[in-house]
Amino acid sequence: MTVNVRTITDTEAADWRRALNTGFLRPPHVTDEEVANWLPYIDLNRTRGAFDGARCVATFRSFAQEITVPGGASLPADAISNVTVSPTHRRRGLLGRMMAADLKDARERGDVLATLIAAEYPIYGRYGFGPAAQTTEWTVDVPRAALDPRWSGPDCGGRIDLVDHADVYKLGPELHDRVRRSRAGAVSRDDRWWKLNTGQLRDPGHPWKDPFHVVYRSVSGEVEGLLTYTADDRWGDAKQPLNTASVQHLLAVSPAAERALWTYVCSVDWITSVRSGSRAPDDLLPLLLPDPRAARITTQADFLWVRVLDVVRALEARTYTVTASLVIEVVEDGASGAGLSAGRYRLDASPDGAVCAPSAESPDVTLDVRELGALYLGDESAVRLAALGRIGEGTAGAVLTLEALFRTAARPWCPDVF
Repeated sequence: MTVNVRTITDTEAADWRRALNTGFLRPPHVTDEEVANWLPYIDLNRTRGAFDGARCVATFRSFAQEITVPGGASLPADAISNVTVSPTHRRRGLLGRMMAADLKDARERGDVLATLIAAEYPIYGRYGFGPAAQTTEWTVDVPRAALDPRWSGPDCGGRIDLVDHADVYKLGPELHDRVRRSRAGAVSRDDRWWKLNTGQLRDPGHPWKDPFHVVYRSVSGEVEGLLTYTADDRWGDAKQPLNTASVQHLLAVSPAAERALWTYVCSVDWITSVRSGSRAPDDLLPLLLPDPRAARITTQADFLWVRVLDVVRALEARTYTVTASLVIEVVEDGASGAGLSAGRYRLDASPDGAVCAPSAESPDVTLDVRELGALYLGDESAVRLAALGRIGEGTAGAVLTLEALFRTAARPWCPDVF
């Protein structure tokens, strides 16, 4: 039978969720309560499925998102999530059909970028996505960190307070928005995110464990940081504590807040190990410890992937620290979106702004749209991609110019899985 790819109706939501659970290796059973809690927050016009007869065998969903780019501008993005293909229907082009339809709609809607968190590395490059921001997780051996055992609070005049879920739901969105607008790669959080992370909504796929919430307030009383963590309960044979604190989220708009919150969680009685959760590769954490070697990297991997949908708007929106002009040829094959972004563009950039427009001039550099996505937030090196044969140089020195234009001092970071 022909497999039909289309958006779903509300009466098909349970079957779609069953296919999603199957793809993610979760128990396939779906309850009416699960569907009822999920439907109000989902745009069915952006929720696609592949149907073999009446049975859903592949899933795909996107939603509206804002993402911060270098310089602080916030761009509309097509955030892609819940991508699965059932093991009975692999290698039949179902993901490609769903992706092509979604990216076409996103470009027509006016989205500048598309984003996703890739569960598997090899899949998404062929659709024009490039790994644009990495994630790092540290595990801190607290006894080795050499922190002051007498520490009882910040010495900068600020204060730390434990708060409850209601406080987080009230204070968190504004704080997050301040943090997000200061970090390239950070994305918006909707109301559902805050309800899920304060226990107001429950996702059966992610068992809830009541966390601790801590806020940092500056000398003036302004909330500048928020920490959420859980702790286990482990003791050694000699009645020595062996407990681990697992940080779920740590947001800070100032270095003082960030230092205070990390010091706090590493100083909680009975905590001998701290898992940092997903952090930026250039996070302050290791170096703020008296002995940075107490923090070892336990995860270092690609995280946020970006696909440029509108080259002109994307390149004009971000900032540049040098003055230069380049003609950039962007290529893509049919699988990556049927030419949504392909073309030749002249970029005239300076610290005062940038102008980008289609061009008929000979290209200084040539690259696939996935390499443009990898470079866009400022983390990847054009020199490295050229050495790998992924950027072609038409004008001598153009790759070095591309490197100088796109690299940023602070590395991009996306705190959120979506």
